[in-house]
Amino acid sequence: MTGERHPIRTRMAQGDDDYWAVHRLLVETVPLTRPGFNWDIRRWEGRRFYDARPGGNPEWSERCRLWETADGQIVGAAFSEGRSSIALQVHPDYRHLETEMIAWSEENLGGLVDDGPQQQVHVFAYDYDSFRLNLLDDRGYEETPYTGVVRRLLLKEANPPAIAVAPGYAMRITNPDDPDDCQRIADLLNAAFERDFHNAEEYQQFTRQAPSFRTDLDLVAVAPDGSFAAYVGVPTDEVNGRGIFEPVCTHPAHRQKGLAQSLMFEGLQRLMALGAVDVTVETGDGVPANKLYDSIGFTEIHHGVYWRKVL
Repeated sequence: MTGERHPIRTRMAQGDDDYWAVHRLLVETVPLTRPGFNWDIRRWEGRRFYDARPGGNPEWSERCRLWETADGQIVGAAFSEGRSSIALQVHPDYRHLETEMIAWSEENLGGLVDDGPQQQVHVFAYDYDSFRLNLLDDRGYEETPYTGVVRRLLLKEANPPAIAVAPGYAMRITNPDDPDDCQRIADLLNAAFERDFHNAEEYQQFTRQAPSFRTDLDLVAVAPDGSFAAYVGVPTDEVNGRGIFEPVCTHPAHRQKGLAQSLMFEGLQRLMALGAVDVTVETGDGVPANKLYDSIGFTEIHHGVYWRKVL
């Protein structure tokens, strides 16, 4: 039976129950959709728990609207991601709701961006998704140059080599209870992604509150001076037997040494030992990291584009 036969109500998100209901939607739709169709759980958990405050980000539910069945099952969520990007999460049986979800988002989630004075909205769509592509086209959206790729590696096909880290470096897991480790992670993220806002507290709070985090899959390469030279986090969706490489980064001063590759191979071996089915990684299209993912054995299974509408 399709979702079109069930009455649907819509309301704004609020409170813990709604947060975890969206979390369940993301978990339950993994086997029903292609990889990347909805957010992975690490991304959703990061929205709330990658925050220095002990209770997580209290603004996670702001401008977040839910669609639910009469018995309270969340089947759709639309919320703001950045200044003008709309994030849509939807059960595949209820895709007819996307028209209403996008219309609400256009009314409530538009924002100003750097390349124009007018408010805009951006919606991501994969090239396989004719339903959403046609919907966006009908509503006056146009393609932008901003792209994304989701890659997957089936672990039954993986054959990671024996791990060898570059001379002078050491590989180990992180210790989130150690403030120095937390600060080293923040320093590395800021340097690798050219940012200045990461701090030790947000990382530590994420490790304590996000269900997908596993210390035994949080891997770093330590430089001779004791700083963190590379970092590969491997959160897991245990219900679906899936690993997620996020983040993957190397300090600019330690690149071209194969450090991230070694950490990813180690992560694959650990996932395989846990009985995981597959692992995914998401990135932009054409960025240098894609050469790394190709070398690991990932395949580019889905490519997509952000579509823009000027309001």
